[in-house]
Amino acid sequence: MVKHRVYSKYAQETAFLIGQQIKLARKTRKWSSANLAERAGITRETLQRIENGDMKTAIGLVFEVATIVGVPLFTEDRQQLSNNLELIQSKIELLPQRIRTQRKVVDDNF
Repeated sequence: MVKHRVYSKYAQETAFLIGQQIKLARKTRKWSSANLAERAGITRETLQRIENGDMKTAIGLVFEVATIVGVPLFTEDRQQLSNNLELIQSKIELLPQRIRTQRKVVDDNF
């Protein structure tokens, strides 16, 4: 039995948006899909799935292709990206390493 993963509409639209941004940047640079796929080290079919917002495509591939064509992922300023990463990591360090769910005590004494 194959499990079918259901994605939220927001996630699907986001994947499609970044795919379309990649497609626009590729066409603006006058690169063929075969050219960009070769530069990224992927097949043309994988690039087409990325540009169509396929949710099963590895996120690392999507980020790499976006970087190659110049689509900013979070911010265009690399220093700001590094600063944001450091800030998030310092916040994570302040939080507990393990999250334990609290067990509720059932009061069945009526």
